[in-house]
This record gives sequence, structure tokens and C-alpha cells, in this order.
Amino acid sequence: MSVYGLAVFAVVYGLAVFSPGPGVAAVVARSLVRGTQGAPAFIAGFLVGDLVWFTVAATGLAALAQSAHTVFAVVKYAGAAYLLWLAYRMWTSEPRPVEALAVDQSQAPSRLFLGSLALTLGNPKPMVFFLALLPTVVKLETLTVAGFVEIALVISLVLPLVLGVYAYAAARARRLLRSPRAIRLVNRGSATAMAGAAVAIARTS
Repeated sequence: MSVYGLAVFAVVYGLAVFSPGPGVAAVVARSLVRGTQGAPAFIAGFLVGDLVWFTVAATGLAALAQSAHTVFAVVKYAGAAYLLWLAYRMWTSEPRPVEALAVDQSQAPSRLFLGSLALTLGNPKPMVFFLALLPTVVKLETLTVAGFVEIALVISLVLPLVLGVYAYAAARARRLLRSPRAIRLVNRGSATAMAGAAVAIARTS
């Protein structure tokens, strides 16, 4: 692909990732409660999910993906259930500053990765972008292997950067909180946002 074409895709994709949605809500809510602990694994799940959707669109499997309603529904509800579980953990967590948080084994990198991966695969936002909007930006019918790799690299740079900024900003905001009452309010507000994201995922058709 040309540099111009990649730049256009990077801008459009960056705006899509930056726009509020269940994924962004999950990253922000979790970072407000846990800081940046586990953020790389959590963001990696979103990245792999987007790369899967891009591969599906680029290899001409869009019709198959849209027709696999049962598989999509299972993954969607698995992602929603994971968000609800995170919301419960946030609501019931002790109001401790980020610096005082011990490593939580239930927040193991593998679980975080699989949870955010399921969320992305069941989230209609990336599906709509890659299966509906991507063809208006990239001519998939003439996409070469080199072009596929180039776009995949752009995705691998843009998504972690955008979600990483969200996670860092939320973690910094968390560090400004010192009183247990303020931390508890943030925990429960984040839990509510996470639960809301889960409901949004589950209600989409």
C-alpha cells in the first residue's frame, strides 16, 4: 500500500479505537481500580481480537462471520460475563491506593488476555469497522500479502498506543486519590461503568 493509503487507514482506525465503546470503558474502568497492573495483557487481547477481525475481512470471510450467529452469540455473552465478573471484583475490592495493591492471582495475564479477546470478538464495534467500514478505506479485493502485513503493523501500533494512553491517564487519575472513601467511590463507579459495558455488549444484535 502507499504511504498515503496507510496514513488514511491509520487515522480512520485510530478514531475508531479512540471513540468511546465497551472496550474503552473496560480499559478505563479497570485502570481506575487497578492502575496499570495487567494493562499490557488486557490490551493485547483487544489487539489480537482486532487482528482476527481484520484477517476475516481481508480474506473474504465476512459473509461467513456474519452468518455464524451461534458462535458470535456465545463469544458475545462470554465477553459480557467477563465484564460483569470484573465489575463485581471492582465493586467488592478494598479501597486501597494503587501503590498498595498486591498482585491479584485472579487477574493473571492469561485471564486478562482471554477476557479482553472474548470481549473484542463479541463486540459489534470492531466487527462493524472491519466488515463494513474497512472496505470503504482499503480495497480488499486488490490487497496484497505485503499490504496485509503493513495494515496489521499499523493496527499493532495504533491500538496499543490509544488504549495505552487511556490506561495511563486513568491510572494517573487514580493515584491522585488518597482517601478510602474517594477510592471506594471510584471503584464502584468503575464497576458500574464496566457493568454498563457488559449490558451494552449483551443487548447488541
